[in-house]
Amino acid sequence: MSSKLKTYQEIHKDMLVALPNPSSQAYEINIKIPEFTFLGVQEQPDFATIFLTMYPGPKIIELKALKLYVYQLRDIVVSYERLINIFYDHLIEVYQPERLRMVMNCNPRGGISSRLTIDSDWKSRGGNEKYKDWMPDVDEWQRLD
Repeated sequence: MSSKLKTYQEIHKDMLVALPNPSSQAYEINIKIPEFTFLGVQEQPDFATIFLTMYPGPKIIELKALKLYVYQLRDIVVSYERLINIFYDHLIEVYQPERLRMVMNCNPRGGISSRLTIDSDWKSRGGNEKYKDWMPDVDEWQRLD
C-alpha cells in the first residue's frame, strides 16, 4: 500500500451539508448506503451497507454531501468500531436530529461478518429510551444472514 494512507484523524465532517427541515411535523428519514467502503486496519478494503434512520430536528441531510463524505472514507485506514462512532458523532453534530439510528452491516471477512448499531435513543448515548424498537430480536438477527 501507499505511504500516503490516511487515518481516522483525517475524516472531515465539514463535507456534510445541512438543509433546513421543510416541516415541523414528525417524520422518519431512511437512508441506505449499499456500497460503503473503507480500508480496514490491515489496509485491505472492507465493504459494508449502512442504514440510517433519522427523525429530523431543524436540519436534514443533503444527500450529495453525504455521498462525498462517504467517498472520503475509501482511503481511510480505520476499524469498524471506530468508524461507526466517528460517522455517528459527525451526523449528530451536523444535523442535530431528534433521533438517529445507524446500523453497519459489514461483509464477511475470513468467514465472519459483523453488525454494529448505535442509537441516540439509548440511555448510554444520552437518550431517554423512548423508542423500544431498538431492542434486540433474536429471530430478526437470524434472518439477516
